[in-house]
Amino acid sequence: MMLLSVLQANASVMDVDANLRTIDDAAQRAAQAGAGLLLTPELFPVGYAPLRLHAELDPATLPIIRERLAGIARRHSIGLVYSLPAVANDQNAWHITATLLDASGAEILNYAKVHLFGPEEHKAFIGAQEPPAVVDFNGIRTSMLICYDVEFPEAVRAAAIRGAELLLVPTALSAGFDNVPQVLIRARALESQLNVAYANHSGHEDVYTFLGGSVVAGPDGSLLAAAGDSPALLFAEVGTDSVNAAREEVPYLRERRTELYEEWDKRA
Repeated sequence: MMLLSVLQANASVMDVDANLRTIDDAAQRAAQAGAGLLLTPELFPVGYAPLRLHAELDPATLPIIRERLAGIARRHSIGLVYSLPAVANDQNAWHITATLLDASGAEILNYAKVHLFGPEEHKAFIGAQEPPAVVDFNGIRTSMLICYDVEFPEAVRAAAIRGAELLLVPTALSAGFDNVPQVLIRARALESQLNVAYANHSGHEDVYTFLGGSVVAGPDGSLLAAAGDSPALLFAEVGTDSVNAAREEVPYLRERRTELYEEWDKRA
C-alpha cells in the first residue's frame, strides 16, 4: 500500500515561481502526512493557457524548471508527477508531457499526451503516438495519461494490459464537464480494474474556468477521495491487493477477445 496525494490548485499563467511555490508547499504537506507521491495538474508549473504558452514560453527555460521540480522531490523525499510542454522531435512543435520523479528527483517515467482537446491545444501542440509505459513505483505498477486521454477507454486499457495497477492523470478540465470525474473516471477504473488518480486545476486561468473535482477511484469503481471546486490536497491509500482482488473476481482483462474485436472493427 502507498499513501497517494493529489494537488488541486489554481496556477498563475507564466508565473513559474508562484506555481513552484504551490507545488513545494503541497509536497511538504504531503510528505509530512506520509505520502509517497504527489500528483499535480496538467501544465501546472507554467499555467494552463495553450496559445499564450506557445507565444510566450521560451523552451530553453524548460530544463531549469525540470531541475527545480526535481529539487522539490529531493528536498521532501517524495515522488512527484508534473506536466510541462516539451519540444517534439521535429523541433518546430511541442507535446504536452507528464513526468514521474522518484523521491531522489530522478525521472523514472515520461509520457506525451496523445489526444488533444479543443482548438487551442490543436494550434499550440501536436498529439503523440507512443502508448503509456509502466514502471514499478514503490511496489506498484504505475502508468500515466494526460487529461483527455483518460476519456478514451482504449488508452486506459493500453496501460492496464501492460500491467498498470495505478494510473496517474494530470488534467485541466473546465467547468461544465462534471460527468468526467464523477462518472467516467470511476468507470475507467472499474472496467480496467486499476486505481486512477485525477488531478485538476481550480479557479480561473487565462480564459478558462476550471471544474476542480479531482478524484481518486479504486479498481472496483469505488471513490477513494474527491475534491470540490476549491483548492485541496487529497489523500488516498492505493495498492496492489485491491487490484488483484478485482481482477480475480471479474476477469475482464483475461477474457478480452481481441481478435474478435479487430474483426468487428474491419467490418464496421
